Amino acid sequence: PVPGGAIFETGLRFQSVARHDFSISRHGALAIVGKIEHNVLSSTRGLTTTKASTRKAMSEYSFVPAPKLAEFTDEQRIVQANEFYEDIRNRRTLRDFSPNPVPREVIEKCLLAAGTAPNGANLQPWHFCAISDPEIKKQIREGAEVEEREFYNGRAPESWLNDLAALGTDEHKPFLEIAPYLIVVFAQAHRVDEAGDKHKNYYVSESVGIATGFLINALHQCGLATLTHTPSPMKFLNKILNRPDNERPFLILVTGQPAEGAKVPDITKMPLDEVASFF
Repeated sequence: PVPGGAIFETGLRFQSVARHDFSISRHGALAIVGKIEHNVLSSTRGLTTTKASTRKAMSEYSFVPAPKLAEFTDEQRIVQANEFYEDIRNRRTLRDFSPNPVPREVIEKCLLAAGTAPNGANLQPWHFCAISDPEIKKQIREGAEVEEREFYNGRAPESWLNDLAALGTDEHKPFLEIAPYLIVVFAQAHRVDEAGDKHKNYYVSESVGIATGFLINALHQCGLATLTHTPSPMKFLNKILNRPDNERPFLILVTGQPAEGAKVPDITKMPLDEVASFF
């Protein structure tokens, strides 16, 4: 559902009129003729939407049978749930990576898996930049460490630094050059069509967050460790990676095999009764 009406992805700019007869043709495949009332929303941002009694024509999408899921008995489902939990609980954020290369095909398939995540109106408001080029990784490290020095030496409140102290983090980020791949995840605040018109995306942070979770799990299933890195601000990534202004960096996902002898903090996760309630 689209709040306030439907978004028409035709490249046609609508004028603010009342009860106007109009026709839309999308490559000859769809024609809509009718009387609607619509208004221009967010005009200062150039976001064009319509207020209409009907939603985007369902005929644009064909419906197929839902994929068949694996069938289990209740006992088998419990076994599956336990096995998944035991596996995923071994996923740990890592800062010591091996420089050993990872096949590009592995990264490609994991990104495709991330792209299957549920998202607002199926607009898929994300872009992934996978970086293995040493020079670009060096630029990203330099840009990140500029922001991290500001963070650790004045920008961050003392309480935040105290919480981080136990994890042993600081402004030095060598893993940004050592790990074989950096995946920079961008969130698209809105779409821009070929005519330069802007169109709204929905639940962007939620959608991109879910896709990133899919990506982390996919890499884990391939035996690759990950680190979510979020220097702030991250606008320098748009410049380095030549990404448009409608995209904002969401995070840097560092991935690769663990370095020999790599260690992680001895931490625990909260028990179920502290993180969940059943009704």
